[in-house]
Amino acid sequence: MYQYFPELENVIESSELAVAVKRVKSLKPAGKPVSGEMQKKLEAKGCWAQDWSKVRVADKFNPNHVAGVKFFGECSLGAFEPLEIEVEKGVKLSTGVYNSVLVDTIVEDNALVCNVGLLSNYVVRTGAVVLNTAMVSSEAGTAFGNGVELPIAIETGGREVLTYADINIPVAEKVAKSRDNKELLAEYAAFVKAYVEAVASPKGIIDQGARVSNTGKITNSYIGPYAVVDNAIKVADSTLLSNKDERTEVIDGAYVIKSILQWGCEAASMGIVQESVCTEHSHVERHGKVTQSILGPNTGVAEGEVTASLCGPFVGFHHQSLLIATLWPEGKGNVGYGANIGSNHTSKAPDQELWPGEGMFFGLGCNVKFPSDFTKAPYSVVATGVTALPQKVTFPFSLIITPDSINAGISPAYNEIIPGWVLSDNIFAVMRNEGKYIKRNKARRTKFEFQVFRPEIIDLMIDARNRLKGVRDDRLLAQRDVKSLYTDKDVKGLGKNYMKEDARIRGMKAYTFYIRYYALLGLKKRVEKVLAETSKPVIGVILTQVTNDPRWEHERAVLERELPGKDVAELLWLLIEHQEKIAKDVQTSKEKDDQRGVRIIPDYAYAHEPASQDGFVKETWRVTQELKASVKKLLLTVME
Repeated sequence: MYQYFPELENVIESSELAVAVKRVKSLKPAGKPVSGEMQKKLEAKGCWAQDWSKVRVADKFNPNHVAGVKFFGECSLGAFEPLEIEVEKGVKLSTGVYNSVLVDTIVEDNALVCNVGLLSNYVVRTGAVVLNTAMVSSEAGTAFGNGVELPIAIETGGREVLTYADINIPVAEKVAKSRDNKELLAEYAAFVKAYVEAVASPKGIIDQGARVSNTGKITNSYIGPYAVVDNAIKVADSTLLSNKDERTEVIDGAYVIKSILQWGCEAASMGIVQESVCTEHSHVERHGKVTQSILGPNTGVAEGEVTASLCGPFVGFHHQSLLIATLWPEGKGNVGYGANIGSNHTSKAPDQELWPGEGMFFGLGCNVKFPSDFTKAPYSVVATGVTALPQKVTFPFSLIITPDSINAGISPAYNEIIPGWVLSDNIFAVMRNEGKYIKRNKARRTKFEFQVFRPEIIDLMIDARNRLKGVRDDRLLAQRDVKSLYTDKDVKGLGKNYMKEDARIRGMKAYTFYIRYYALLGLKKRVEKVLAETSKPVIGVILTQVTNDPRWEHERAVLERELPGKDVAELLWLLIEHQEKIAKDVQTSKEKDDQRGVRIIPDYAYAHEPASQDGFVKETWRVTQELKASVKKLLLTVME
């Protein structure tokens, strides 16, 4: 029993890789040795063996499906029926072994091996294809790239994570963040050691239905069921987990070394994956480079570089930029073109790190210096061209921009921060991303929390608002007593930035609105639940009755603090008002693009859909109308 990692209890027994290796270890010599008569038939078809006594064939072996093959060592061929396998769209070839060199290799029933320069110490399973490939070889005892130590977040070491084929982001995060717990680290190391021992295989494996074609070199690798390796440069010391519905692909010049690609992953168009893990349905393409890193589900890297990072789910990284030494398990963010998230050393050792936090958006050409911590500033934006100093920011949904003036007493290296700006001025992005992640999610093994406004985020917003409030003593009413600019000395959590007074006020309003909106939505759900479960519900006690539902208790506590004295009906009406305002703000947020565009581009209005016709804006209004109708129906019951 694992004390710190109970989730690992049955991983080795259920691992698809471990099961595949166990099967290979249990394989017994198939069929029978080649007879003298069979030897003559095979030699007549251009075959040759270093020692025919070491070549075995299945009982129903058909020599018409073997031609031009050289055998070295102990080889075994299955039964090849007159079947055809599709090797390219619209191109089918007959099963069998043709024009290839086999060394200590097993080719199972109805597989296809054709034009392979060297196929050594591999098991090619039923229905698999190895075609037009220079070399496929494996050493006995290979662990297929499992057990590699990755220097996550600190290039020089300190947060190392050992890899195994079934690893997920929560496990990797726990290991990377628990450096003070030696027992935990020892338990994890022992698990990985046991896993590596379980998957160490006497032969390489190209599993059932997999296709390897037009590729330079494959060594010490597990190619999972129905995986596709086509026109790749090299796959070495790697594991490709795959299945019929979630094919993993390494194609078109990709290069995969000492890495793990889980179900549905893709390395394509000269992408490089080296000493890394791509968890389910992530991808690397268009010259993207991922080194000594772990990518979360549904994350994509194209053209840019990720090094020594734990990059969580749903991160967009589609242009030339750098992400290095970053611990970002929360993901759901974006790295814009030219962003340099990589100042982890300044002429010293590369021993510094960055913790971005959930939903972080790094704008075009920004530079973020290390160390920095934005984990308590989720869904914040570092704007285009900003150079951010090492810092800790604890204001969610903030915007950091270059200063518009030099201010006395404030370092010119400081930027301006606007707390809550994303809520007040760009709610379109927040709401759209929430829905976008739900629609784009392909992962089947990872559970996500798609709601942006949830207890832990709300608590950060409450704390941030309290600090904004606390800076001003309300007994001092004269305008002269109000500061125009604040720094971290005045308000903790501003980082190496300054904040204007109007931004402080706007931030408090934005936080308050969405804190209340969160709780009002919770009330609606609670009323619906009570009405559904109780024949004679007592609505009046909903706000005061303690329950065993932790989410509702959090929402109820927020309502008590934020909107005291209001009854259920009043609060539900208030929810309608909040939802209508959000719909208007979503449209207004999008309309800003229209207004700017028509001032700059002559025919902008003819080439761009107006905000009112935007798909997400229309969806928001639809949801708003449905919520209004639903709430009004509840109100009829509540007020009976």
